Amino acid sequence: MPDEEIFEYENLIFNTENNIATITLNRPEKMNALNMDLLDELYEAFVDCEVDDSVKGVILTGAGDKAFAAGADIKELTELSSLEAREQSRNTAELFSYIENFPKPVIAAVNGFCLGGGNELAMACHMRWASENAKFGQPEVNLGLICGYGGSQRLPRLIGKGRAIELLISANVIDAKTAATYGLVNHVVAHDQLLAECEKFLQTVMTKGPLAVQFSIDAINRGLEMTQDQGIALESELFGILSGTEDMKEGSAAFLEKRKAKFTGA
Repeated sequence: MPDEEIFEYENLIFNTENNIATITLNRPEKMNALNMDLLDELYEAFVDCEVDDSVKGVILTGAGDKAFAAGADIKELTELSSLEAREQSRNTAELFSYIENFPKPVIAAVNGFCLGGGNELAMACHMRWASENAKFGQPEVNLGLICGYGGSQRLPRLIGKGRAIELLISANVIDAKTAATYGLVNHVVAHDQLLAECEKFLQTVMTKGPLAVQFSIDAINRGLEMTQDQGIALESELFGILSGTEDMKEGSAAFLEKRKAKFTGA
């Protein structure tokens, strides 16, 4: 693969450079609202990232300076029957769960409004970096709705039950600093440094054992659905598997020889 490769999508901008794929939601005239065509392309883009061994991490962001994604496409939603809406909710929730369990690290680079389905998408990513102008919220109750893509489940897991209920039933919008205080975002950075800071972090992660990174994500995601004892048992199983890998041998040898490890993912 060349250093940079660009793929053609109608609702996304997708490029890879230095082993990092950057997926940009590209409907700036609609505040990057999540319509069905965009969501279909988003699935295709993540599949491309998964099967491409040269991609070691993913950054997901929004086009323009105003929004990461301001929510679902409301006009499209109003045209759905109750049964169609349920099916659309299930399909999108499955996509977001795929992203949540993605084997490579995924960072949401939140630039501007991150509301409704947009915030649900950001929460499905493994981590969230926010620019100073980012705004977060779940305004579904303003429409007589609730979250449809997993937000009512992920939000309390990230920020706690009380704060999650407060945001879900009030539709209040919080700024980036508050979101960081709540634990919704990992870091708040200057707007013009957002992507650079995400790339810097992923470059650090790429120096680590790729299987260990994948298993760490897996242990956390699966363990959160278990009792602590079950989670510890899972950790032991994964630890044992990794202990038999070439990467573990290389990492240990590099440590003892005081050199940088050369991991191969085997």
